[in-house]
Amino acid sequence: MIDDFAKDFLHGRLKVIRETLVWKLDGLSEYDVRRPLTATGTNLLGLVKHMATLEAWNFGEVFGRPSPEPLGRWQDADGGDLWATPDETRAEIIDFYQRAWGHADATINELALDAPGHVPWWSWSDVKLINIMVHVLQETTRHAGHADILREQIDGRTGLRAGYEEQIDTAAREAYWAKIEQAAQAAADGAA
Repeated sequence: MIDDFAKDFLHGRLKVIRETLVWKLDGLSEYDVRRPLTATGTNLLGLVKHMATLEAWNFGEVFGRPSPEPLGRWQDADGGDLWATPDETRAEIIDFYQRAWGHADATINELALDAPGHVPWWSWSDVKLINIMVHVLQETTRHAGHADILREQIDGRTGLRAGYEEQIDTAAREAYWAKIEQAAQAAADGAA
């Protein structure tokens, strides 16, 4: 009984956070979804592409259910899944992610939480479905958090999804930012 509850709960959270990650691209230009926004090149569309590949490997290869999509071998991973080439469209990458969801969802629905898997790229390679579900949920949540910060840098939009988004109050944000900056400066001055 608890296994069904845990599986449904984890799967439900994964479905929500996947949608959140894709929503972070909504309304942005091709340049803004692709441009590097950190020193390491992190970008919004690259996060979506990365998660598509991650789901395809983890819910496919790990359980002997290879993705119907042609994927690079995990041994050859070179960071190419972290950014979009000029000839890859946003629609193609989102569609790939959604197809990866479908394959992952089928794996989750068809296997028990204790179904065995093998992750050759991990030091402890023998796993169960629950390990992979928690891992992918954690990775998706982590990258959705990155996407939230990147999106905020671009146009100030934040939130889990459109239905929960609040109008941007620029004056309130600036006052709040100034309050935090003042506290940081006071702490730095006191430490000196």
